[in-house]
Amino acid sequence: GTHPIMGFKAMKLWNPPYLQVALDLDNEEKMRSIIRDLPKRERVLIEAGTPLVKKFGVEIISKIREERPGAFIIADLKTLDVGRVEVKMAADETADAVAISGLGTDESIENAIHECSKQGIYSILDMMNVEDIPGKLDQIKLKPNIVLLHRNIDLETRDDDPEAQLKQWGNIKDIKAKLGEKGLAAVAGGITPDKVKIALDAGADIIIAGRYIIGSSDVRRAADDFLRYLPQDSDTMRVALDEDENLNDLKK
Repeated sequence: GTHPIMGFKAMKLWNPPYLQVALDLDNEEKMRSIIRDLPKRERVLIEAGTPLVKKFGVEIISKIREERPGAFIIADLKTLDVGRVEVKMAADETADAVAISGLGTDESIENAIHECSKQGIYSILDMMNVEDIPGKLDQIKLKPNIVLLHRNIDLETRDDDPEAQLKQWGNIKDIKAKLGEKGLAAVAGGITPDKVKIALDAGADIIIAGRYIIGSSDVRRAADDFLRYLPQDSDTMRVALDEDENLNDLKK
C-alpha cells in the first residue's frame, strides 16, 4: 500500500538554487543528529549517500523522512542496470529523486528515467567519469530532470583565471540546454562556500556539499556558510515557523 508519509505533496524544485547535503555516512545515529541540526529551509535538499544506502538499504530514506517529513530526499543509488526495480524501491520509501549512473547503457539509463517519471519522482543522471557529457545527453532519447556534473580535478584551475573557474564543471549552460527548459544542473566535487558564487554564475541550480557540512562540529553553521550565498526562501511563512522550536505546538 501507500507509505503513510506519502500524504505529503511531492515537493517540486521550481525555485532554484538549492543546497544538497550529501549524507555520505555509515552511521544512522550520526545521520539523524546531522539532519536535526540542518537549517529547516526549503533550499536544503537531503541526499541519502551511497554508503548509507549500501549499509541500511533503501529503508534509510524513510528514516530520513522521519527526521524531516517535508524534505526533498535524493537517493544516490548510482544505478547501472536493473534501474526500474531500484527506482521503484526508492520511490516506495518516499524518495523524491534517484541518481542514476551515466556510465550505464543508453537503454538502462532510459529505463530508469522512464521509471522515475512513472513514479512521479526526479531522475538525476550522474555524469561522474563520463567522457563526453553533451554526447551522452544527445544519445539518450529520454532526458533526465537533473544532470549531475563533477568538477574536473585534472583541470588545474588557477584562482586568478575567472574563465577557467566557470568551466570547471564543463559548459553548464550548454549541457542544461539539452535537457529542455525545466532541466536543472547539479554540481559536486569538494565544493566549499567560496565556490558557490562561481557555480551559480556558471549556471548551476543545485550545489552539492558533503564533507564540509557533515564533517563539521557545527553542522548548522557549516550549512549556513553555503546558504548565505543563496536567495531567501520564497515561502516566508516557513521561515517564520523555523524560528519556532516545536512545530507541533502550532498544530494544537
